[in-house]
Amino acid sequence: MSYLYTKETKSSFEIESVAIDASRTERFVSLLVLAEKKDFFNKADLIDLQHRIVDERFRDHDYRHTQNYVGESIGMGRQQVYFVSPKPEDLPTLMEGMYEAHRRGGGGGGHPVIHAAVVAFGFVFMHPFDDGNGRIHRFLIHNILAHRKFTPHGMIFPVSAVMLQDRNAYDRALEAFSTELMPQVEYDLDDQGRMTVQNDTARHYRYIDMTAQTEALFGFIQRVIEVDLVEELKFLQSYDTTKEALQEIVDMPDRFIDLFIRLCLKNHGTLSAGKRKSHFENLTNEEVSKMEAVVRAAYLNDAKK
Repeated sequence: MSYLYTKETKSSFEIESVAIDASRTERFVSLLVLAEKKDFFNKADLIDLQHRIVDERFRDHDYRHTQNYVGESIGMGRQQVYFVSPKPEDLPTLMEGMYEAHRRGGGGGGHPVIHAAVVAFGFVFMHPFDDGNGRIHRFLIHNILAHRKFTPHGMIFPVSAVMLQDRNAYDRALEAFSTELMPQVEYDLDDQGRMTVQNDTARHYRYIDMTAQTEALFGFIQRVIEVDLVEELKFLQSYDTTKEALQEIVDMPDRFIDLFIRLCLKNHGTLSAGKRKSHFENLTNEEVSKMEAVVRAAYLNDAKK
């Protein structure tokens, strides 16, 4: 379970290419553990979440006061804009509408995955903060699924890992709304990348068709349950057998056995010369060969079948 929480954390940050260290990993994992304890989808807790996951210099104490958008630079002073968020002045009423939709979704007996998709994707489309929206969006999926008891107690479905593996499916879910929205938004960008939205756009964010996003989330969860969790359990079962076999060759501490397995798997079943010199220089050639054969038999030969 600790591995799944850590996997979800690293995947969620990696989706946005955000650097993550051991301290940030530990803080986000602790948040995921709290996901089943309380309902985080209210203004005060969302602001607190944002404070916990972003650099303290970029913390917001209210909804953003500037116009933000998703895009990338395509040359000197030129931007390709993919998505425009609601105007700052529209956010308070739009977010109140989301809180009300959340209350109705939780109390009306609707399916937890539909509830999670509507709230989590709705949140990221609102983009209420200057930073951290994507990570909060993915956290909310876990928060609602856990709070609605869709995931077993103490369990997590690492959906961010699946989103990372299948970025096209994740992007399609986001673009199902953004491609319909963009022709409706009239905006200007100055030479410093600051955006001004010229027309009234609030209505476009108020009643979003979440069919595509809901179907995508069902697909991500199905992939987690039927493929990813099965593979992780098989890996752990093989690990116990492999560890015992490796210890019969060389009686090493667990952390060295774990490192040997991981380094071998990264290098297609053999220990590279550099890794051997830096970590296992005290092993003989015969010992290394036997240990490599054990790892290949446990993981790679089975994968080929």
